[in-house]
Amino acid sequence: MGFLCGAVIAPVQWLLVALIPSLLQAQGVPSKSPTPALPQSAWTIVDLQSARRAERVLLGGEASATMTATLTNLNPEINASLLLTLQLPGRTAPLEYHLENPDPQRRRVVLDVANPGALTIKTGGATMQCSIWPNDLLEQARRSKLSYAPLCEGKLYLRNTVEGNRSSLEATTEFLRDHVWAGEQIIGFVRREFYVDSFIERARPASAAQVGKEQASPSGAPPAALIRAADAQQAVHVDGLGVDLGRQAGLVLGQWYPAAGLKKVFVSVVRPGSTDAAVTAGVSAQAALDPVEADALAYLVGFDLAEFELGFALGTEHPRLGWSDRVRPGERDTRLAGPDGIGNALPLERAGMVNPELQSRVIATFTGGFKREHGAFRHGALAAVNQGSHYGFVEQGVVFSRLVPGLSTVYVLADGSVGMNTWAREDDSMLGQIRHARQNGVALLERNPTGDSALFGALLDQWGPGNWSGSVDEKLRSLRAGACVIDHAGRRFLVYGYFSAATPRTMARVLRAYGCGYAMHLDMNALEHTYLAMYPRSGSNVVVEHLVRGMEVLDKTVAAKVVPRFLGFADDRDFFYLMTRKESQ
Repeated sequence: MGFLCGAVIAPVQWLLVALIPSLLQAQGVPSKSPTPALPQSAWTIVDLQSARRAERVLLGGEASATMTATLTNLNPEINASLLLTLQLPGRTAPLEYHLENPDPQRRRVVLDVANPGALTIKTGGATMQCSIWPNDLLEQARRSKLSYAPLCEGKLYLRNTVEGNRSSLEATTEFLRDHVWAGEQIIGFVRREFYVDSFIERARPASAAQVGKEQASPSGAPPAALIRAADAQQAVHVDGLGVDLGRQAGLVLGQWYPAAGLKKVFVSVVRPGSTDAAVTAGVSAQAALDPVEADALAYLVGFDLAEFELGFALGTEHPRLGWSDRVRPGERDTRLAGPDGIGNALPLERAGMVNPELQSRVIATFTGGFKREHGAFRHGALAAVNQGSHYGFVEQGVVFSRLVPGLSTVYVLADGSVGMNTWAREDDSMLGQIRHARQNGVALLERNPTGDSALFGALLDQWGPGNWSGSVDEKLRSLRAGACVIDHAGRRFLVYGYFSAATPRTMARVLRAYGCGYAMHLDMNALEHTYLAMYPRSGSNVVVEHLVRGMEVLDKTVAAKVVPRFLGFADDRDFFYLMTRKESQ
């Protein structure tokens, strides 16, 4: 599979580059002209933080009211993101520093009134003073160019501007979208003609003798999938799976297997065509699978949320904060740089990786959702409301883009609990309590008010109104990823699904077969968009395992050691991460 990934990505990139001149000539269009800058609002991202609380001290005493330090806690309930502003003489603009508190539940940071050039940091019963002025501490940290530069003996981190890593395929497609007229059409042409089903995976049969006696999912696992009788005992070998399950035998379709070296993490494999017909009972004939996607493997990973916390982080560049080109002219306010009045995150920084203090607890990461250019609606009811219904996102209590009603949303509250639902206006009452959130289109599966099996999403087969592929007529199978929540036997599981070739309805069918109560789409089309890695540990030794072996090309190697994406270096894409709960350590 690693060879396959390289064999697919390199030719597709070559095709994209090689076809640009001929396609442009055939379409008779010039290179995209620079877009005039839109009038800017006076707002910054700080103005989006309705719960923010600021304190200020005079640095020069009463005799110099022009020298001030202002510390703004952007969401005191979450207590993770701080903005320190220094107004100094001789400077027109203030100095602004985005600080992160890596231990927000126990650590409090305030300005020291008795010593105006210092911060007071309280952790449990311990208190320390950290001098920030007039020394060069903050500027030294900024000059380090680290995503997270440690401050105050590691009690705080300064977030810096860095350039996130991206694959050559990602760089090529981004160049087309940003700088070439009709670039999106060129990408679509290449995808249709050369890329469809490039990542499809199929299984090999395993003999009954190879399977052994292990027929049922282990205790504490999510429920096994509903599999049709003819395939209920079928075991298969899967060559592309990169997770160690501690066994050489075949895998029974729809059963869960514990991931070796990771407590309460489970893996399952299924062919969509093997799910029981009862899963789609009562739905339209559109539920029928075509032969390709019926046989294309799906891999699922289940995380017991009693053991793990879910985190989310923006990439250094994506998703962006400006307008999506999909928005209808009538929904776009050209006086604003973006739907929330801002076009970038300044004065805040986007780190693109997990905070170093948290990394020892991280057991898995996976790519987040669609980029901003695809994260809004051109067709349907959602295109005509809320400025095109751009997908919203929150990181560490900071609203980077507002959460919009009608969109599928995964969120984490201040107490660490995880929710997933279609956002409603009344959910705004939770905003002060939200640590992380990510919206991504409309639901694959909706909650059933009767408490029975989840309902198929209302827009599942409406390609334009559902924004499944960006076009009304592009009903394409593709590599896709999704997520769902399963409540079973008093436990809650977050499930990540990797579908090697599927339509949204096929995704919904499979996730419903596994008992998901709600499900949402994540991203699609390439391994960098559907990446998942896990990190089993043995003492100080950390192993990097990829859900699909080909995903390894997205990591780096230093001195023969794998340096994983999102942990070892900043990435330009947003992502989720799972950490062991402190009380579980």
